Amino acid sequence: MSEQIGLFGESNDSHSDIAQNAMKRVQELHQLLHKYNHQYYVLDDPTVPDSEYDSLFHELKALEAETPEFVTADSPTQRVGDKPLSEFKSVTHEMPMLSLDNVFNEEEMRAFDLKIKKLLGLQDSAKVEYACEPKLDGIAASLLYENGVLVRGATRGDGSRGEDITMNLRTVPSIPLRLTGSGFPARLEVRGEVYMPKRGFEKLNENALAAGEKAFVNPRNAAAGSLRQLDPKLTAKRPLEFCCYSVGIVEGGSLPDSHFEVLNQFKEWGFLTNAEMRCVKGVDGCIEYYEALSEKRDSLQYEIDGIVFKVNAFELQDRLGFVSRAPRWAIAHKFPAQEKITILQDVEFQVGRTGAITPVGRLDPVFVGGVTVSNVTLHNMDEVHRLGLMIGDSVVVRRAGDVIPQVVKIVEDRRPDSAKSVVMPAVCPVCSSDIERTEGEAVARCTGGLVCAAQRKEAFVHFASRKAMDIDGLGEKLINVLVEKDMVTRLADIFRLESSALAALDRMGEKSAEKLLKSLENSKETTFARFLYSLGIREVGEATAQNLANAFGNLDNLIAASEERLNEVEDIGPIVAAYIVHFFANGSNRDAVSDLVAQGVHWKDVEVADPEDLPLLGFTYVLTGTLETMSRGDGKEMLQRLGAKVAGSVSKKTSCVVAGPGAGSKLAKAEELGVDVIDEAAFILFLKGHGINLD
Repeated sequence: MSEQIGLFGESNDSHSDIAQNAMKRVQELHQLLHKYNHQYYVLDDPTVPDSEYDSLFHELKALEAETPEFVTADSPTQRVGDKPLSEFKSVTHEMPMLSLDNVFNEEEMRAFDLKIKKLLGLQDSAKVEYACEPKLDGIAASLLYENGVLVRGATRGDGSRGEDITMNLRTVPSIPLRLTGSGFPARLEVRGEVYMPKRGFEKLNENALAAGEKAFVNPRNAAAGSLRQLDPKLTAKRPLEFCCYSVGIVEGGSLPDSHFEVLNQFKEWGFLTNAEMRCVKGVDGCIEYYEALSEKRDSLQYEIDGIVFKVNAFELQDRLGFVSRAPRWAIAHKFPAQEKITILQDVEFQVGRTGAITPVGRLDPVFVGGVTVSNVTLHNMDEVHRLGLMIGDSVVVRRAGDVIPQVVKIVEDRRPDSAKSVVMPAVCPVCSSDIERTEGEAVARCTGGLVCAAQRKEAFVHFASRKAMDIDGLGEKLINVLVEKDMVTRLADIFRLESSALAALDRMGEKSAEKLLKSLENSKETTFARFLYSLGIREVGEATAQNLANAFGNLDNLIAASEERLNEVEDIGPIVAAYIVHFFANGSNRDAVSDLVAQGVHWKDVEVADPEDLPLLGFTYVLTGTLETMSRGDGKEMLQRLGAKVAGSVSKKTSCVVAGPGAGSKLAKAEELGVDVIDEAAFILFLKGHGINLD
């Protein structure tokens, strides 16, 4: 039988051998280049000269060009994508990326430690073990690995949703495209900070100035701008690093039992961890660490704005849980705020979405906390009077980290004879409507409503924002133009905008106009909670809007609700209930809502349980200790399904406390008040008796 000839002019057997050899060499080059890359960028300990690395890299690139079927997503040649993106896609975090509460001095740090011990039921003399890490001044990011390969990278965003910046994060050399070693979970989310080292930042600015371009103000801004590039090739040119600091999703595997051990495990899998991280016992150890790193701060190769302290043991973290959007078991001890003195040149009054009149100080520009500050909010006239502020005063301006700049005091002995008092105007500076101040409130308000262009602008900005209707492309600048040209006066008018009118605006054009119209059309499909939040009802934030949606299910039920009924909803008191009733009692507001629905804004009604199916309606439960067959979150969800309110603390109003092993102060409080207490076994029987399936 004659030998068959392959496509390359060789026998099929010969071609197969060549392919196998090529594949083997590609795999060898992958391993070598990942190893050398890790040694250079993560360990800062290169073992081969750059020329050797470059030679191997070019060999791999040539091999992949000849055999493209062997190109994989984790190949060292694939760090930088070929095509720029048109936009970043939104990513919903499967596990929210929470923020941290702050302390600013030793007294507050000791109070935090004491609170931790009380929550855990420990003696005041006990020493909790804390993991300590420098708080890098960069951008939080999430990396998702599946079977050890990087599949997605995202920004923190608002904590619930961020942006998919996978292609940009792949260009960061200290981010492994494939994990090294073994034993990692099938799905693993690693969280950390993308930052720009000081020397890289200085070099970037040198090159920018040499090219006649604008320099970045600080490394954090440079890092943020680098990650926002739609072309990953531009990001790849920026000297970015990624340092991991926590874990998110873990599926199909397990991790060590403490935060410190997990970070050390991540280091073995190829991640950069901070060389300054330590584990200490007790609050005195935390304070010593803070003081030591404060002295070392200026010599570090990266910017930090404080120290993060985390209860080290995951079991204790689980017992401590979360409050609002922050964990109870972690705190950021920020470095002292940076302060500068400047002159208050004038005070102007701005009008907000709800008509709130806010005094804004105009300053002699001053560089403080990494930015140039020329404007500062003075909050309200009570704050102006508290400070004793006059126009012409020398003022101390403070900015710490990302905190909004604020005037903290005046330098009274520098006050000039020409200083003038700050006076609240009698009428709105935008529409000349009367300004009124309700007794008991600190804020004065314009009475003009939507007659006031400023309130219209702010109402549209809020309506279009990401957490509300999420209308991509409808930003503040465009809204200002639309309002000033009277192209929109009611919220629903934005859905009546036409392509030709939009295209005629400066810097729009047909393509941008069509893109905005598409975004407007997409935004019409929303949720009941988002829609309620978008209306801008006073004191109705995201959480309150969601509670209202869950409680009433649809718009008709909510509009018909009395203040008494609204008071029964979690998170709503008499004041908020009154705001909601007054909002829907206003005919103009109801017309605005009807108009939006008529323009196609729609949502699915939320299924609301019949009160007869809520046997625990009106009862308040507290969960404490460790539950062995379920998480406390699961227990809370089951109680809420039965109509119960689940609180975080015990009081006379508490109906029952579910106490698992390790229950401390809450159990003691319940016993002191004579509140019913049940263990986990009784709790499970109770749930099953009310039809909750635990299987």
